[in-house]
Amino acid sequence: MKKNFPLAAPGKARARVVEAVKNEVRKYVRRERRKPLPAGFDEWTFACRVGPARDAPVPCEVPELGRAIDRVVSAGGAEVYVEIIATPTHRLPPPASAAGT
Repeated sequence: MKKNFPLAAPGKARARVVEAVKNEVRKYVRRERRKPLPAGFDEWTFACRVGPARDAPVPCEVPELGRAIDRVVSAGGAEVYVEIIATPTHRLPPPASAAGT
């Protein structure tokens, strides 16, 4: 998903528009996670970037998407650019314990 979301809609409060943007982003991530994985892969990984415009997005993690959108809104942006790219990956093994058990 690479999309510009306007933060103003006629007849709607700005806070409701922002919540609708966050909801659409969450729905997209859920939908992508439900897609079947290609053979040999364990999980989906998401490369996310959020910014006030397409030319200046900042990388972030999936759990931080809402806060990143809020930062753009609090900076007074008229729109927010959200980019989420899903890629299949292999799950990493858990790190070895330092205690040696």
